[in-house]
Amino acid sequence: MPVDRNSPQPLHAQVAAVLRSEIRDHAMAPGAALPSEAMLRERFGVARSVVRQALAALVAEGLVRREQGRAPVVAPPQEHRRLVQRATGLFDQFSRSGLTLRTRVVHLTSANPPPQVAEYLGTTDTVRLERVRSVGSEPVAYVRTWLPAARVAGLTEEMLTDVSLHDVLETTLGSRPVSGRRQVRAVPADARLAKALALPEGAPLLLLEGGGADRQGRPLEWFATWHRADRVAFEVELSEQDEQLRLTPTSDLLSAATPPNSVATREGPSFDRARELMEQLRHELDSLAGGPSAS
Repeated sequence: MPVDRNSPQPLHAQVAAVLRSEIRDHAMAPGAALPSEAMLRERFGVARSVVRQALAALVAEGLVRREQGRAPVVAPPQEHRRLVQRATGLFDQFSRSGLTLRTRVVHLTSANPPPQVAEYLGTTDTVRLERVRSVGSEPVAYVRTWLPAARVAGLTEEMLTDVSLHDVLETTLGSRPVSGRRQVRAVPADARLAKALALPEGAPLLLLEGGGADRQGRPLEWFATWHRADRVAFEVELSEQDEQLRLTPTSDLLSAATPPNSVATREGPSFDRARELMEQLRHELDSLAGGPSAS
């Protein structure tokens, strides 16, 4: 599998891209030793310096671990957990796990919502908030939230940097989302999401989407959060005493609905990995419901 010497992309970047894809698609499992430099040189038809540059890039990304005197190995995934049935947001859940979640506000602007959002919030006078959530310097999720403008007057970007939106809403409005519905989908990263989350285009993402209402049952937010599937795992709590959770996969749950304006492919190893992740979630839901989930 030689590199394309006519490509404007540097040779070491091409080698790194292939190895990165194989690691993220689990063609090379965590803890497995990478092929030797000699084998990589022969495989890609490049010089030793090119191979070493490619490996150095993967080490810097945390995908490969290298110790002196030992062959480089695939690093274990730095995976974070999220309970999908909780009304608490990503910030609160990560904080309770001892993680510091950083938030960068991408946009906060007045905008007309999609019909589904307008119907849920009961208004077309809305604010669209877009944020990137990171652990350390690594982005793990991209969040788009729609809020009724009349209820969040005075909200600014500065108020939302490195904090919980729900905490801000409770402080400024005396209200926060405490109930709602959630839907989970597997989607490929389009060009915009791939850039924001430092992923190759088409990489698998886990989309958690739904609405949140306050204690009086008034709709307060509609959100869509795209999580990196290689960094965030969804969990469902099971209890014989608590049968309130009812997550029913839609008929297209495994068809990888693409975000608006996406041109990402629905084929290839990355998409197969997304299907695998969603199949695992389906099994969790089947266990909770005591039988096969409706489709």
